[in-house]
Amino acid sequence: MSSSIHFPRRAFLRGLGTVMALPYLESFGHRAFGAATRPLAKAPTRMAFVYVPNGKNMADWTPAEVGTQFELPATLQPLAKVRNHVNIISGLAHQHATAGPDGAGDHARASATFLTGVRAKKTQGADIRVGQSIDQFVARQVGGMTKFASLELGTDRGQTAGNCDSGYSCAYSFNIAWRTPSQPMPPEVDPRQAFDRLFGSGRAAETAEARALRERRELSILDFVNADAKALQKQLGRTDQRKLDEYLTAVHDLEERLKRSDKLGEEVSDATRPAGVPTDFAQHVKLMFEVMTLAFRTDSTRIATFVMAHDGSNRAYPEIGVKEGHHEISHHGGAKEKKENIAKINRLHVQLFAAWLEQLKATHDSDGRSLLDNSLIAYGSGIEDGDAHRHSNLPVILAGGGGGTVPTGRHIKLSEQTPMANLFLSMADRMGAKGERFGDSTGRLKELA
Repeated sequence: MSSSIHFPRRAFLRGLGTVMALPYLESFGHRAFGAATRPLAKAPTRMAFVYVPNGKNMADWTPAEVGTQFELPATLQPLAKVRNHVNIISGLAHQHATAGPDGAGDHARASATFLTGVRAKKTQGADIRVGQSIDQFVARQVGGMTKFASLELGTDRGQTAGNCDSGYSCAYSFNIAWRTPSQPMPPEVDPRQAFDRLFGSGRAAETAEARALRERRELSILDFVNADAKALQKQLGRTDQRKLDEYLTAVHDLEERLKRSDKLGEEVSDATRPAGVPTDFAQHVKLMFEVMTLAFRTDSTRIATFVMAHDGSNRAYPEIGVKEGHHEISHHGGAKEKKENIAKINRLHVQLFAAWLEQLKATHDSDGRSLLDNSLIAYGSGIEDGDAHRHSNLPVILAGGGGGTVPTGRHIKLSEQTPMANLFLSMADRMGAKGERFGDSTGRLKELA
């Protein structure tokens, strides 16, 4: 996350080492970090990508019916409350993730290609190369309208060098966001750090001083902006006062949850998880989703990526009765028990994603729609089946209405081998980013019109 632009004084609350972006307030006719002081006739569209690893048990994923009259299969049933706000898309593929002459390394290729549509150079050295990812393609064009051009989050911190998958650099395995073909953007995995960066002043020393003071005195970040918030309340109408109260409450609630997770956390030996990160997977994911909600709500960024778990992850999920590692059982060989356990993991991931969508649906935006209505969020994996390592008919959910530009509540079945990059171009269009081609695209998805 980076920032280099100046914003109007009443777009935020200020305190020691703290700059809290505000949601849209009618009293001032502007959004916190958006179009200066011009009224917003239309709220901005947000774009996010959520990555999940190792493919799916597709029998429990794919709806039998096409169109609007489909039943949610077992894995997708957690989406019931937001069913009419999502599209299930079948038929998308990443041809450049297939083995070709490069042989093994499907997990590294799956994540490297997921947002780029480009074949990764097989190397474990410093000469990594794949392609710019779609989030950065869009951020380069529209990211200057917000405090942060983009936000990169994850749950697994990995290396950017070394061999992680059959001769492929670890940079491919742990990153889906690429600023340039050779520059990955490692995700922030610590919810506390993500929170502090979102509300920090941008001055490293001042922000560190403020955090140290908060921790030493057990203060809330709201204590630092309390005087500014009280002064602002006096200038607001009743509706905006309620909006501000709701927003400050949401910030406080997230902060309290972060404090509890810090106390419950413990150092672990796994090099991909630094000290301070919640040890409970579901808690970790929920905290990251809440950070993303606040970032979208305040228009601090309009573009985000979240690696829920990196491809090739061998995390076990004993909390749902899966004691074996995810990657290990994804090589199921047709074994019924292993496929059932894969389905359990798939459903847990969807449950966490669905809960976030419900949160976005319940959050009002400046134009009266919900944040979900004004977002486009692609959720999926770069592998269809973990045993066969197929990269066609990828499991993909597109959530949100893109500000009223995408009809939802459908199962869309595309022609086989439709490039995933076609979806990316269609999403970029709705973000206001221009481009005739991206990755291996062959056009737009007319089915989204």
